[in-house]
Amino acid sequence: MSSPLQIGLLIFPRVTQLDFTGPLQVFAMVPGAKLHLIWKRIEPVPSDSVLTLTPTTTFADCPQLDVICVPGGAGTNDLLGDDEVLDFLRKQAAGAKYVSSVCTGSLALGAAGLLKGYRAATHWSAMEMLGQFGATPTKTRVCIDRNRITGGGVTAGIDFALTLVSILIDRTTAQAIQLQMEYNPAPPFNSGSPETAPAEVLTLLRERGAQNQARRLEAVKLAAERMA
Repeated sequence: MSSPLQIGLLIFPRVTQLDFTGPLQVFAMVPGAKLHLIWKRIEPVPSDSVLTLTPTTTFADCPQLDVICVPGGAGTNDLLGDDEVLDFLRKQAAGAKYVSSVCTGSLALGAAGLLKGYRAATHWSAMEMLGQFGATPTKTRVCIDRNRITGGGVTAGIDFALTLVSILIDRTTAQAIQLQMEYNPAPPFNSGSPETAPAEVLTLLRERGAQNQARRLEAVKLAAERMA
């Protein structure tokens, strides 16, 4: 009997819950897969919303994963200078079949030195930052470069996970999961990217996120300097 697929998703304070709950729902439907929610300690972890998360394993107890996935969120900034997190990602990446991320989780992979020389996707607001880690920013919902599979912002996590299932198992399994989830997007507005959103909406969002963007730019700069 073949061993079950070991799939792990990092969780951390102020993670964007949909970054990982979208993929988690997809992976939970993979027959025989073993899922892990990973953090430093077994203790409640606050997301960036009202939802509080509970890890299922710690860095120390986590088995070698076939898939390691890092979601994003405001809390990503703190990961970029966290040696315990970055060392864990490097260790898992060395033996994983696929190293992956959703949204700004790619910045953590970059800070760990795992995207140097790879194409990668991320949230549109962080696209310009990937280059500081030696990655090639790629504006797409799902970016595949060898065994690095990175998703764009937030909702792209579902596309990412379905794509990965088609690679890990087969296309039919991925399509069956998509159908079971009734993942058939028909958004009410064509404002889901900077290219299609009304100018005033884009300006509003940039203004709201200006402080966090400044903090993230500084965290990326420091992480890139540490790598160098």
